[in-house]
Amino acid sequence: MKFISWNVNGLRAVMGKNFMEVFNELQADFFCLQETKLQGGQIQMELPGYYQYWNYAEKKGYSGTAIFARHKPISVQLGMGIAEHDTEGRIITLEYEQFFLVTVYTPNSQDELKRLEYRMKWESDFKNFLCSLAQKKGVIVCGDMNVAHKEIDLKNPNTNRRNAGFTDEERGKMTELLSAGFIDSFRYFYPDTKDIYSWWSYRFHAREKNTGWRIDYFLVSENIKEKMISAKIHTGITGSDHCPVELELNP
Repeated sequence: MKFISWNVNGLRAVMGKNFMEVFNELQADFFCLQETKLQGGQIQMELPGYYQYWNYAEKKGYSGTAIFARHKPISVQLGMGIAEHDTEGRIITLEYEQFFLVTVYTPNSQDELKRLEYRMKWESDFKNFLCSLAQKKGVIVCGDMNVAHKEIDLKNPNTNRRNAGFTDEERGKMTELLSAGFIDSFRYFYPDTKDIYSWWSYRFHAREKNTGWRIDYFLVSENIKEKMISAKIHTGITGSDHCPVELELNP
């Protein structure tokens, strides 16, 4: 089974570029999107053979997630069931017989870390949500988690120490989540690989210089880690300031 996750930074914009080419090329069983930036009825996707699941933010043109799945789930949950977190369209969970698939667009702590305190509350609640799922069956979590976990995961760690996405607090929350029984699939296969990123600023020719951050993940719960076959980051695919990331599992 192939899983793809991509922060498209505005789905309508990427549809006008190369989205369908990428979608058809990658041939995923599950194609997860973050930052769709649209409301219901603003786009019609013709994806034969796929079920479509959407979670929209209440605020127009903001956040939002989607999953396109070849397999019909047992159940679908939007959000994590906590009112203060569930207005921004950030989570979709599909339940299957063998696993839960969760796509997430984690809140950004923003300039001057204005949203860091809220982010810490979100992280604790999201970890509890995932752990409750993992008690039932395997969990696959993917998306833009808005944190570079280790120094190896961004080009310039020293100059970003107190910037959103690389604070001690955010990195600590990722450590807590992994310690609670989840595996960073890319680092599982490539523990020491440097200079592979999933996001580059649109400024300063960052992508040309590969001045990037690895902030898009596939995490897998410990109880299904033996099913992992491979993990990839498709750095050559453009269309967004993020590139798609991939996980392949045995059924």
